[in-house]
Amino acid sequence: MATSPNDKTLDGYTFRRYDDGDHTWDSMEEHIFQEDTSYKCPTYIQKTPPCQGSCPSGEDIRGWLQIVRGIEKPTGDMTMQEYAFRRSTTANPFPSMMGRVCPAPCEEGCNRNDVDDFVGINSVEQYIGDEAIALGLGFDDSAPTTGKRVAIIGGGVAGMAAAYQLRKMGHASTIFDDHAQLGGMARYGIPGYRVPRDKMDAEIKRITDMDGVEVKLNTRVGKDVSVESLEQDYDAILWALGCKKGRGLFVDNWNDVPNAITAVDFLEAFNLGDMKYTAPKVVCVGGGDTSIDVVSVSRRIGTLADYNEKGEDSATGVIKHDAEPTNKVPAEVTLTSLFPLDQMTAAEHEVQDALIEGVTILTEVMPTEILVDDNGRAVGLKVVESVMDGNVPKPKEGGKETIIEADLIVSAIGQFGDLDGVEEYGNDRNAIDADNFYQVPGKEGHFVAGDIVRPHLLTTAIGQASIAAETINHFLTQKDEKMDKRPKVDKHHFDLLDKLKEYELAPIAYDEGKEEDLRGTDSDNYAVHNYDDRSEHEIVESSELFLGHFEKVDRNKRTEDVPSKDDVLGHFVERMNALDEEQVVGEAERCMSCGLCFECDNCVIYCPQDAVFRVKKDQSTTGRYVDTNYDKCVGCHICADVCPTGYIEMGLGG
Repeated sequence: MATSPNDKTLDGYTFRRYDDGDHTWDSMEEHIFQEDTSYKCPTYIQKTPPCQGSCPSGEDIRGWLQIVRGIEKPTGDMTMQEYAFRRSTTANPFPSMMGRVCPAPCEEGCNRNDVDDFVGINSVEQYIGDEAIALGLGFDDSAPTTGKRVAIIGGGVAGMAAAYQLRKMGHASTIFDDHAQLGGMARYGIPGYRVPRDKMDAEIKRITDMDGVEVKLNTRVGKDVSVESLEQDYDAILWALGCKKGRGLFVDNWNDVPNAITAVDFLEAFNLGDMKYTAPKVVCVGGGDTSIDVVSVSRRIGTLADYNEKGEDSATGVIKHDAEPTNKVPAEVTLTSLFPLDQMTAAEHEVQDALIEGVTILTEVMPTEILVDDNGRAVGLKVVESVMDGNVPKPKEGGKETIIEADLIVSAIGQFGDLDGVEEYGNDRNAIDADNFYQVPGKEGHFVAGDIVRPHLLTTAIGQASIAAETINHFLTQKDEKMDKRPKVDKHHFDLLDKLKEYELAPIAYDEGKEEDLRGTDSDNYAVHNYDDRSEHEIVESSELFLGHFEKVDRNKRTEDVPSKDDVLGHFVERMNALDEEQVVGEAERCMSCGLCFECDNCVIYCPQDAVFRVKKDQSTTGRYVDTNYDKCVGCHICADVCPTGYIEMGLGG
């Protein structure tokens, strides 16, 4: 057949809407009818882009990318930076932190991967977060208070995100945390060279500065304060404990070996500032991001030339190192993983960085035995080549055994909750059960979010906290009404009606504008005509886009300050370097705006009947840039074919 409008070849990239030999439509619904006998006209359908569909916290990523690139503009004198921050933090109150440490499933899902390379979403988010801190932007806490109070147990990102979302709804909260500072695993599990503490502190303070958000530190629920007293003093309770206990290796003598510890204890000792150096030979078992933090920290802090301590004492805070020693030397650090290098669960660039820093990585091996000396202390770890049988590792038949010398063995294979004092709320996994609304089953007034449900990403905890806050709001304000089913695509979506209200273009009330005859009323202003929001049900795929519209554009990549194995000792500067504003805008411009118009004018230019037209400037907003004159439209399908974003579908016309 003839070349299709979606054919395009650029440096080896080819996009075809139709395969060779195709010359008929697959279904009657897609037939192109002749002249004016078709009842199908362009309909504007908002869908969820796959970046947002892949984001555990459900951010309107497309929205704030459109703001940064200048397509969606704020009203009044608000800057682009503030407007992007306001949109971003609808879902995630920690853009500076998450722009640095989130492994970015959004980028993996990005439809731009089918053109050249994903949009660097994290780099733009980091810029938004850092600019907001530099500008001193705070959160809006002007919502009238309801008089309701929520006890939040745990001051990690889940607990703080919930406090933020609840305050936007008018509910006060008190965050109880058993540490001296808020932050949870983000503070006590992630090193400062990945998340600078000044950025973390600024984003936390923004939440605690909100009127109605109270914090009680060094307070453990179940010990310092009882659950019963919280039930009396508060209208609801949210469990956001996190998972602060590490899982040991599945070897017989794990519990008997003193210098075999968990990654949670190791990283907390480092992040508290108690551990300035480690043992000469460190072996970490894992393969995820936590294990990368352990080995990277070990290479940075090194050991002593005359080391004569017990490795576990400094790594668990028994010995607190106050001064920085001067006789440091590099530590010998090994990481073992069940998976091949390219299948490790840690972010790929983190794995490569660890190799550059001098970490030895053994892949596709499993630990079988901790070798001990006469005093019962570990001197080595025996591993064997392994294969995965489903989710269970098994020794490879005839697999090679290796003994890795070790003064300290660190397990980074998982975490679970610390439920001491509140055991009745836990399950047999040392976690807390949650239903689809993040209620604790059988415990009215109790809700749960974050790692204590199931350990996962920080952004997952933030997303769960947002849903839990909505559920708590329903419990506090509409308790007697049944909750609606959560949307299939459960995210923070762009709302066209909100946008129209922002520009004072909201439709008038139906009663004011209704007519006796509802036929041919597409110009009346009591509804948003010719538009359907399916974002709660559909994620737009690249096959729905006109990919031929997009030129190949190289990604604006952040540089990383990764030290070599010879320079890693004492290297604690921030790893990820930010993009400047010009680079950030350029990266945002690579966004294909999947599922929503980005004002390319293709449909206007290519319409042979001049039926598709731009909305008048004083009536136009994001999502309402083009419209259709039904009297001229003949249903020829061209506008839908050349729409780069999949925003136009042929539906029944007026």
